[in-house]
Amino acid sequence: MNIRNNIEKFTQSLPSGCRLIAVSKTQPTEKILEAYHAGQRVFGENKVQELTTKYEVLPKDIQWHMIGHLQSNKVKYITPFISLIHSVDSVKLLQEIDKQARKANRVIDCLLQIHIAEEETKFGFSEEEAFQLFQSETITHLSNIKITGLMGMATLTENADQVRKEFRGLRSLFEKIKSQYANDRVDMKELSMGMSSDFKIAIEEGSTYIRIGTAIFGERNY
Repeated sequence: MNIRNNIEKFTQSLPSGCRLIAVSKTQPTEKILEAYHAGQRVFGENKVQELTTKYEVLPKDIQWHMIGHLQSNKVKYITPFISLIHSVDSVKLLQEIDKQARKANRVIDCLLQIHIAEEETKFGFSEEEAFQLFQSETITHLSNIKITGLMGMATLTENADQVRKEFRGLRSLFEKIKSQYANDRVDMKELSMGMSSDFKIAIEEGSTYIRIGTAIFGERNY
């Protein structure tokens, strides 16, 4: 698999306003460097230990995105350098990111993960829980985070209509929040949805970040 060609294919075909996240979880640094030398600068990881190890040895102009489930007790390890956390799935986690960002003297951009799939295994806020957060005083006390958008994972299915419905619902929620709750802590501009199996539908439904692993690097090494 030619990583450079895959990177170039994606970057040349993406519409304006949609960016590629190369999902590098479980991939060796050699493959990440191939993508880097092809011009890719945004990479996504889903495990804190693997992320911090790669951060230490890879070029410092890489923008690292945390896209996997994040435990509160591990937030402190990534706050000094993380560019964007996609997977904020609870108020407790948001508060911990704010606490650790304050210690690091940073403001960290975050996306709320919304549960849009029919599968029970996926994490995330419900629509109701998201609105409750934006309507609460809690958010006014979080001075070291900024909620810049939403993230969602569609049901793993070959039913394209269902996937489209889920992505369209997430886009609708994004637009509602954007129109109602813009303030110093909320600046809705990013919609992270779409992976190797469903990114074309995600792009059609307004994604600003697609998270691509297999279609760039090949099958993962577990």
